Amino acid sequence: MERTQKTRALLIVNPKSRQGAEAELDLGLERLKQVGMEVEYLISHSPDESCTAVKERKADLNLVIVGGGDGTLSSMIKTLLECKLPLAILPLGTANDLARSLCIPEELELAFEIIAANHRQAVDVGEVNGHYFFNVANMGLGVHVTEELSSEDKKRWGVFSYAHALIAAIMRHDQFHARLTLNDKHYRVRSMHLAVGNGRYYGGGNVINENTHIDDGKLSLYSLRPLSTWEFITLAPLLRNGQQSRDRRVFCAQAEAIDIDTGKRRLAIHADGEPVCHTPARFRVLPKALEVVAPAIDEHNHIKDHATE
Repeated sequence: MERTQKTRALLIVNPKSRQGAEAELDLGLERLKQVGMEVEYLISHSPDESCTAVKERKADLNLVIVGGGDGTLSSMIKTLLECKLPLAILPLGTANDLARSLCIPEELELAFEIIAANHRQAVDVGEVNGHYFFNVANMGLGVHVTEELSSEDKKRWGVFSYAHALIAAIMRHDQFHARLTLNDKHYRVRSMHLAVGNGRYYGGGNVINENTHIDDGKLSLYSLRPLSTWEFITLAPLLRNGQQSRDRRVFCAQAEAIDIDTGKRRLAIHADGEPVCHTPARFRVLPKALEVVAPAIDEHNHIKDHATE
């Protein structure tokens, strides 16, 4: 996609994510200037500060670059949609699942090169009860995993902290019943974990569904029936690779709209690692709602997945 308009960007970085990456960020900024981009650099201490900065500058911007993790990126969706501004990503978080879905490497030098190339791709956005997300929203076990995670563990162990949190969550998980409506088809499930994915990856590289892409116009749901710790361990490889539909203990489906009702028991829902709402929940997909800077798409008109290259 050719672009004759000069790129004027706002680079927003989470100060915690910035620690240890200052030199690489400075070099990357120089690289963007070399290709003719005008970049304002803002260290933001909160999502509100970041969103306000974008709104105040929207008339002078045509790109927003965000350096941080998946939670930081998701906190920007509403503002980016309202301001009709595209997103570029510097993966400075722990899991970096959105970057993984978009084939953006974690090495900052390479991530800056992708931004410098400035190739655009429209991606889907998920929504649950008015809250936007890129990767996944879940309830049950996934929420317990997030609650077990600490900032100290993520800083110390990186993506491996998810494995430790998962083990702790399995030990205290419980089950629930849910009524599902997927594109007007109705189901009932007994579950220990229920996830609805928009992107391909979640939880540090787990695949929500082997056939899912972040630009396919669909949400992917799976519900895991209550399992013992050992049963969960035997199922883990399929869950990791998005092949859980091959196991009868997992209910899987895809739809553009999903309703989940857990009756009198209102369950917490986390989206991209952040608490956002409770059941009952209405999920929908906003097809190709947001433009992102990403590598070129493949011959099937999907964003290339670097994990399969």
